Amino acid sequence: MHPYRSHTCNELRAADAGKTARLSGWIFRVRDHGGILFIDLRDHYGLTQVVVHPSRTFFEALSHTKLETVITVTGVVTLRDAETINPDLPTGEIELVANECVVESPSEQTPLYIPGEADESEDMRLKYRFLDLRREGLHANILLRSKVIAFLRQQMWEHGFNEYQTPILTCSSPEGARDYLVPSRVHRGKFYALPQAPQLFKQLLMVSGFDRYFQIAPCFRDEDARADRSPGEFYQLDIEMSFVTQDEIFAVVEDVISKTFATFSSKPVTPAPWVRIPFREAMMKYGSDKPDLRNPLVFVNLNDLFANSGFKAFASTVAKGGVVKGLRVPGIVGVQSRSWFDKREAFAKENGGKGLGYVMWTKEGEFKGPIAKFMSAEEIESLKQLTGMEPGDALFFVADMAPLVHILSGKVRTDIATSLDLIEKDGYRFCWIVDFPMFEQDPETGAVIFSHNPFSMPQGGMEALLNKDPLDILAYQYDVVCNGVELSSGAIRNHLPQIMYKAFEIAGYDRSVVEEKFSCLLNAFKFGAPPHGGIAPGIDRMVMLLADADNIREVIAFPMNQKAQDLMMNAPSEVTEKQLRELHIKVRGTEG
Repeated sequence: MHPYRSHTCNELRAADAGKTARLSGWIFRVRDHGGILFIDLRDHYGLTQVVVHPSRTFFEALSHTKLETVITVTGVVTLRDAETINPDLPTGEIELVANECVVESPSEQTPLYIPGEADESEDMRLKYRFLDLRREGLHANILLRSKVIAFLRQQMWEHGFNEYQTPILTCSSPEGARDYLVPSRVHRGKFYALPQAPQLFKQLLMVSGFDRYFQIAPCFRDEDARADRSPGEFYQLDIEMSFVTQDEIFAVVEDVISKTFATFSSKPVTPAPWVRIPFREAMMKYGSDKPDLRNPLVFVNLNDLFANSGFKAFASTVAKGGVVKGLRVPGIVGVQSRSWFDKREAFAKENGGKGLGYVMWTKEGEFKGPIAKFMSAEEIESLKQLTGMEPGDALFFVADMAPLVHILSGKVRTDIATSLDLIEKDGYRFCWIVDFPMFEQDPETGAVIFSHNPFSMPQGGMEALLNKDPLDILAYQYDVVCNGVELSSGAIRNHLPQIMYKAFEIAGYDRSVVEEKFSCLLNAFKFGAPPHGGIAPGIDRMVMLLADADNIREVIAFPMNQKAQDLMMNAPSEVTEKQLRELHIKVRGTEG
């Protein structure tokens, strides 16, 4: 027999009764019933109940052994009595009656109680992550992540993609988030950077003729943590395709991601093709370019209605170039209290709004509310037509200059839907956000700057750059959104040097600056570049959604905390003076 196990702790069944088996694992729970020990033995695969009778020589030692001690147990597989069968456990019909036991590795008292809920502080959990990972839920999340990555790889191969690796040590990027820098020992005063994404390399692979690339790519960004973003590093399904249209990229992503979510969850998944929502429409209707389509509430543009209204607050907002939006909430008049409406207004003010106006159409046919008295009968009728209001409905208003009005409206939409429990509980609602503006106006300087991705192909190409108002030019840029979470951004790339020069010129970059900062990509394009495009859905965020986790750190084996610290490995840490001298680095004092 194998020295450690003949079976795993999730393998024995009723058909194995009478066999001699050997199991190894961690002591998960111990119960003493009338002088007999019942031990739940746990390994990677599951649990098996082990019974130790007091006649065994190792009984006394085991009765004082701490939880999480690693043991090897040999015994006879025995059927449980009918009343003691555990239907929730795959091994619940049997137990292993121990004849031999070896303590492989004793455990001290653990700072985390593994069988219990993870109610310790996050820093404590991260410091002892190797213990935290033994918990069933977190352990399952990491296993799910492994299976998802394997499935994604298989899907990409079936679509004719090949996996290539790109460098981890590269150059610092002048665009995007802060880089993690790595000093060079050989080249004094110079630094490598960890890649924020394999963007340039995957485009260069297209120029090199590789056609369809993918990679489960590590990316490094010095960013602050959020619930859906881990500081330091993350992984993405990096994709790039040559001689491809936007529609073809969408078709691949829809197929791969839909199959992934359908395989690893029983919840319904949006069937392909996914709805495509232009960026400006998304901001107007949902107040976000990451709309949660499980929320049925939608804003309507009311500028035309209030442009010449007697309600001066809205009319002046429109006159200044602002936006007035209305959100119909059906069936709440006479159901929700006045305090509920007051809470919604307080929420709007707490989030930067001047207030939250509303009107109500009672089931008796009366039109009332703080703004109703300022509206004419004709305006009220127009409002009903524009919004689809019916008796019993309320309509909320937000008014301000963009983008403030959109940001506020998105928060108000979520707050109202959450308070009324309107958001669907099950299902994955996918959509594409498309037609991002190529340029926008800097709110402080008024200058025209890039809006989303400077390396995207403008819709209309050179002609659009030469003849259109820059603020009206759209780009072949797109995002994948699921349940209000952005999974990825992508684009059809600008592969023509002359268009690149012109786009950067509009954004205020001289030709020489472009050649200095982006010389590698620019030079490659001068030697024949295929039209190409790509996308990079986030692995961490996909698994977070599949695992129903509230925080992305629940699906990463060894994440950093919110301060970008690895408390388990004590990173970042100080290094020796010798190491600093080798790298030609001197650490400044806190004064500068």
